[in-house]
Amino acid sequence: MLEKYIKAARREVKADLVLKNATYADVFCGKLRKGDIAIVDEKIVGVGEYEGETEIDCSSLTVLPAYIDGHVHIESSQLSPEEFATLIVPRGTTAIIADPHEITNVCGTAGCDYILKASENVPLDVMLQLPSCVPATPFETSGAVLNGKDIAENIPKERYFGLGEFMNYPGVINCDGDVLQKLEAAHSVGKIIDGHAPSVYGCELNAYLCGGISTDHECVTLEEVEEKVSKGMYVHIRHGSSTRNLGNAKALTPANMRRLILCTDDRHAADLKEKGHLDDALRRLVADGLDPVRAVTCATLNVAECYGLKYRGAIAPFWLADLVAVNNLKDFDAKLVIKNGKPVAKDGKPLFDTSKRYLSEGVLNTVKVGEIKAEDFVYKLNGNRVKAMTIEKGGVVTGCETVTVKTENGDVNVKGTDILKLAVVERHKMTGNIGKAFFKGYGFKGGAMGITVAHDSHNIILLGDDNEAMAKAVNALKEIGGGMVIADGETGEIHTVTLDIGGLMSSRDAESLQRDSRALIEKAHSMGVKREYEAFMSLAFLSLAVIPKLKILDTGLFDVEKFGFTDIEA
Repeated sequence: MLEKYIKAARREVKADLVLKNATYADVFCGKLRKGDIAIVDEKIVGVGEYEGETEIDCSSLTVLPAYIDGHVHIESSQLSPEEFATLIVPRGTTAIIADPHEITNVCGTAGCDYILKASENVPLDVMLQLPSCVPATPFETSGAVLNGKDIAENIPKERYFGLGEFMNYPGVINCDGDVLQKLEAAHSVGKIIDGHAPSVYGCELNAYLCGGISTDHECVTLEEVEEKVSKGMYVHIRHGSSTRNLGNAKALTPANMRRLILCTDDRHAADLKEKGHLDDALRRLVADGLDPVRAVTCATLNVAECYGLKYRGAIAPFWLADLVAVNNLKDFDAKLVIKNGKPVAKDGKPLFDTSKRYLSEGVLNTVKVGEIKAEDFVYKLNGNRVKAMTIEKGGVVTGCETVTVKTENGDVNVKGTDILKLAVVERHKMTGNIGKAFFKGYGFKGGAMGITVAHDSHNIILLGDDNEAMAKAVNALKEIGGGMVIADGETGEIHTVTLDIGGLMSSRDAESLQRDSRALIEKAHSMGVKREYEAFMSLAFLSLAVIPKLKILDTGLFDVEKFGFTDIEA
């Protein structure tokens, strides 16, 4: 094989494929160069002047290394891995660092097996991480538990590329025994550990890093980015649907730019279809003034070096021929995508077939709830002053306000106010748990809306101003096996989108799911959800008990900063 590469590189034989007359990004030197790109099998063998058995004229295009998503949960797209690939590969992404902790929280390692198996027949390299925090905290009910012993048994397996984001940062900092066992297990087999440490600074950050954790995607301020980079971390610049911090790119300098990497984390099908993937992040970063080759480097070489992906992320001899040819470095409109030396997408369309999608029994029929009634959503209080959750625009950090509510007949009446009832219904083990809270500022009125995606234990989370509608919403989710629902309190109509894979993802094609999801999202906005919020995705993060400040679990209202439960009454 090496002889074949060397002879083609010396022009003794023709290359298999040559991208002729290309302008291409040299991410090592931060420059644009011109030349032919010669490919043999899955490798680039040279740049310069070459002839190929097949030649593609790229004189009007700019060729880039294909993008690598540094941290993503496929499940958050609500698509199967196959259909996820149909949306991101034509945009120029050919590899992802995938943390399947969403489906693992529902189905255990059967969820990991499903993601791997379903990814086998698409031109997308899925570097699968073993989820580290199943559940994310010990205070909620998940469908599965992976303790230190489980991690130690599984992390040596070849299928696992590394240990997924370590969200239990208090457990690391306070030397929890089970947490340390997980970290030590990953280190014992030389596998990378991803991080998750929002607003952790100083000595506490030092302690977290002494767990041997390499990355973070939760930086809130530029000062936090700088401190984490200065202490050896790679910092993700994130462009998801609900979680976006592209502004952190302002911390990028010529001195530190090799430590910043791009990721999407959580991005749903509608955004992938309508706005794009890492290509969307690139066009926004360049529009904000970032040098385009530096931006591309953050999506390619930096990611590859962070995760030890040898011979990936650049255009050079012996490097993997994963390439994307774009119209320009402003729009990043992908015209041709090459994976392992072969064209896999053209003009935004996949050149691969996903009509036969893999499914396994281990990820189906996961919504287990008893019959829910309107009285289950009666909120009995001693007074009328309560803590109400709020949510920041463009993020998942929540606040807490003290508000006055109106009580009638032993219940709280929120109709006609800017307050909603918020609840999490346990859906894995039929415990009957219903956590209750109040939510201010979302705007929804006239019924209830809910979803079986509730990070990270993925119980049912819903809100509403009508007890009957809230009960109907939960029962509808049980009937369809998971998904999204709106119960209109005025008309009595139930609107649903089914997510049959773990209650998180759909076995349908991307086109029809995107169409129906968008229609349901528009219905939510028509019922008052403010446009500044991603109607269902923002709701899904209100139970994530590792992001400040206040969150709702199936077991009650949780104060993340105190890392303990708090009373709903003020």
